[in-house]
Amino acid sequence: MSVSSQITSDQSRNGTGSRNGHLPDEIAQDLSAKIASGALSVGDRLPSERDLCTQYAVSRAVVREALSQLKSDGLVAARAGSGVYVTQRDSTNAFRFQNFSVSDLSRLEEAMELLVTIEVAATRIAAKRRTPEDLKRIKRALIGMEYAIASDRLGDEEDYQFHQAIVEATHNQHFISLCQHLEASARNIIRQARSNTRTNHAELLDAVQDEHKAIFKALEDGDEEAAAEAAARHLRNASQRIRIYLASSF
Repeated sequence: MSVSSQITSDQSRNGTGSRNGHLPDEIAQDLSAKIASGALSVGDRLPSERDLCTQYAVSRAVVREALSQLKSDGLVAARAGSGVYVTQRDSTNAFRFQNFSVSDLSRLEEAMELLVTIEVAATRIAAKRRTPEDLKRIKRALIGMEYAIASDRLGDEEDYQFHQAIVEATHNQHFISLCQHLEASARNIIRQARSNTRTNHAELLDAVQDEHKAIFKALEDGDEEAAAEAAARHLRNASQRIRIYLASSF
């Protein structure tokens, strides 16, 4: 029996019924339970992403989101070139805002206030410090989103990689660490926002991509103010698109 099937079996025994939850959440909960029980101890290396994909019968994007939740909870940490390891949870990892539905407008507003502040500042700095290699990574993610749109895929993974590449282009470890800590929540918002746009406002997909292109152009030009404004406009518009959808749903 696969681990994915085991989760379903456990739910059935516990009377929780079929798997209606969000897959990354379920996987994160399963791994968290293994850590809590001692099946995975501090210092243990988690299976590779490829092995976790096989174990849980899910895509790599799902596994990455589950791992990002564990990182945000302070349960695991990535070591460059080595893998992901169970780590000691301490007070430095205490902060996290919980995943939530974008239909919860008050929570969305609070989350967007934080994300806009971080992203606008990071984009301004990235415009000043980006290297040719940084621009290649950002453009690669931009092109990936275009392919996703053309292939009728959500493109949330490519969208996240685009914004993450910008943060990395700051070459400021504090920005990078903070965004890694907020990774799960950021992915959740991006996934729900893109899903809403594709399902309910497909005609706006090109506009969303144009916003990403404007950010890239400003970064390429090294224009700090234009980059910051393009980032702020993109996030404001993303929030507004969600509000339009919610208003039309009631």
